[in-house]
Amino acid sequence: MEPTKPHPIQLTAYSLLSVALVLWLMHVGSFILVPLIWGVFFAFALYPITKWLENKRFPRSMAIALSIAMISILGAGIIYVLVNQMILLIADIPEIGTRLSNKLTLFQAEVSKVFGFTETEGLERWNTFNWLPLDNLNNTIFSTGKSLTLIGIIPLYIFLLLYYRDFFVAFLLKASSRSNEAILAWVSDSGKVIHAYLVGMLKVTFLVSILAGIYFYFIGINYYLLFALFIAIMNLIPYIGVIVSSVLVILYVFLTTDTFLLTIITLLVLWGIQLLENNLITPLIVGSKVKVNVLVVVLAILIGGGIWGISGMVLFIPLVGILKIAFDRIPGLQPYGYLLGDDFPVLENNQNFIKLLRKKWSKK
Repeated sequence: MEPTKPHPIQLTAYSLLSVALVLWLMHVGSFILVPLIWGVFFAFALYPITKWLENKRFPRSMAIALSIAMISILGAGIIYVLVNQMILLIADIPEIGTRLSNKLTLFQAEVSKVFGFTETEGLERWNTFNWLPLDNLNNTIFSTGKSLTLIGIIPLYIFLLLYYRDFFVAFLLKASSRSNEAILAWVSDSGKVIHAYLVGMLKVTFLVSILAGIYFYFIGINYYLLFALFIAIMNLIPYIGVIVSSVLVILYVFLTTDTFLLTIITLLVLWGIQLLENNLITPLIVGSKVKVNVLVVVLAILIGGGIWGISGMVLFIPLVGILKIAFDRIPGLQPYGYLLGDDFPVLENNQNFIKLLRKKWSKK
């Protein structure tokens, strides 16, 4: 007797359970998986450098060590600047809190004239809000220490992954004797996606930090390097990171300046930098290597943030791009690859005015 095929509902249930199990395992094993995935990504990014050094007669171990050392020195310099300025900023928190209280008092006095309640009642209402939850500072420091521990493991992963890369390729060939070319093509395409995404985003981060830093320097904002790097690094998290970083920086400008006009100008400048980055810098530098649609990107950010925190928000975007490449190469999963992609028709009942203007302009 031929085995009965499972019902489509059963297949759907099994698929959902498998996805849920994988996500749960990723969450439970985040302490191991997060630095490992970062190591894989940076290994792909550093591979051209190590390959070039090996071609110059450097031993593989020395070539890898030199590549990691160059990146580590650069990263250590950035971390030093961030930590140094962050310590100074934390020292200014009491003064910033006093300014916030004074501004709220003035604002409450204006509101009391409009709504008619006394200033004492208004102050009691404002004081019920915990605007600066400094009690959570210890938890923040602990989380930072844990993150630094994970960062310290990443160079070891990078070294081992690059050193044993031929071993991993041989394993893939042995594990897939039927379709060696397809497996190697998938690995090659995935590596190109990771390399292009990481290198491109590093270039974008550098340019955004330069633009923001120049503006903060000329308006005389303290810790302009910290805020410029903060804006640029948070920019790695699409949509969400930009909003969060801009709100915090605008709040700081509002609290440390005497004119509200400068706050509005800062809002417009950050918005302009974001438009420039989204429409010019990122398309030119990064291109469309991670070819997934915006809805999938947003879902990847939310799911990644829920599983791995900030690292998940950054890592899940190229991971989804790699997943799409795998789906596109498996005949039974190609519809899901199409669902993740950004190559889809936009059907409209009538041509919109933008298309009509383009047609008229092209005829001239």
